[in-house]
Amino acid sequence: MPLGNLKPLEIILIIAVILLLFGAKKLPDMARSLGKSARILKSEAKAMKKDGAENAEPTSETVADTTPPATPAKTIQAAPGDVTSSRPVSEAKPTTQS
Repeated sequence: MPLGNLKPLEIILIIAVILLLFGAKKLPDMARSLGKSARILKSEAKAMKKDGAENAEPTSETVADTTPPATPAKTIQAAPGDVTSSRPVSEAKPTTQS
């Protein structure tokens, strides 16, 4: 059954089953994590397209110059609001006992 043929009663039934399975408290967290995943996937796809376009278009300068261009190192940035991965790790200082 295609999704375009769903009637309003069927949609309400599906929503009720989802609420019963996951609970109302977990749904916002699940939607938030799904949104973050979609944003990360979208940004990675754009980066791959950009890298592919740079490599696919050889110009007369790149053909004449045999040295590979210096590309900056890629970094993965933390998601907004993710404070655990953005904090620097500090080493524990030894304590002196007297």
